[in-house]
Amino acid sequence: MSSNEYTLRSCLKCGDFIKKSPLKCVGICDRVCHVRCSGLSEQQLDNVRNSGWRCDRCIEQSQPEHMLKLQQWLRQHEKRLEALEAGLNSKLNSSCEAPALCPFLPHSISRKAIIITGILLGLTIIMGALLAVILGKTPLKSKLGDGEDTRQSIPINSPIDEVNIGGGLVLRYVPRAVWLAQPPQKELPSLSLPVPMVILLPTNSENCSTQAQCVFKVRFLQTFNIESERRDDISFNFLIGGDGNVYIGRGWDLVGAHLNGYNTRSVSFAYIGTFQHQAPSPKQLNVTRLLLEDGVNRGKIAPNYKLVGASTLEPTITQYNADRLYQSFSNWTHWTTVN
Repeated sequence: MSSNEYTLRSCLKCGDFIKKSPLKCVGICDRVCHVRCSGLSEQQLDNVRNSGWRCDRCIEQSQPEHMLKLQQWLRQHEKRLEALEAGLNSKLNSSCEAPALCPFLPHSISRKAIIITGILLGLTIIMGALLAVILGKTPLKSKLGDGEDTRQSIPINSPIDEVNIGGGLVLRYVPRAVWLAQPPQKELPSLSLPVPMVILLPTNSENCSTQAQCVFKVRFLQTFNIESERRDDISFNFLIGGDGNVYIGRGWDLVGAHLNGYNTRSVSFAYIGTFQHQAPSPKQLNVTRLLLEDGVNRGKIAPNYKLVGASTLEPTITQYNADRLYQSFSNWTHWTTVN
């Protein structure tokens, strides 16, 4: 069909006559449309010229019934969204004109809520000031020294953590509950006290310098002893961290699992770290003196005790090798290299 035949035909979109280059529907209607009225992009026009163009009516007639219903539902949904968007925009515009004190409450309620909150805050401040005056006139009594941690000479406001970090000048026990210990897998046997020997050995783990780091190391070590080595609890009686604190393992009264053949007649001091090439810190050495003195005073360690390294007793067990650790105690009074 020549282009002159289209001069007498009208566009199915706008109704005007088509003078040149129309789009002809390849469907059953055989109608034509202006290119500008089709709403197609340049890329879409290229595709249409290659594959043919269909008008909306022919497309609808060629689609299955469920597709037509889906398209109708989508059109209705788009109209609902447009209506919701228009309503939301109108609400936002009105809220900008007169902002409320609280956007989630009516204006009158939000004002009352702020007034009540201010009154309660003022009363809280007044009550706090009164309590401070009352407590200032009645000093609190220190309970330090009760139970496991005997520190009668330490005042209530003593900066224990700072002192330990500075040099381990205070004996500070960290109980099992504080380092989140698991309970023993079964009841452990008791030691015959006082013990004649204190055995020193390394944990062969990374060192720690804060209580948080040491708690992690001790907790991990207990898990390893129980789950990997099938022990009933953490192996050692006490662990001494780089933070200058003493972590209670099995404690003074229960048999440890640190060295076969010696467990029932000794307590173990395990130093958190590896000491083949690095010596224990001064704070670890200082707190060891305090721990030994406390053990003797409690009647847990015999006054003539022996202080000995684990590798001296079992030189074939390489995990006990810690030359720099043992060298640090070589000039101590109770140190011995003979079993």
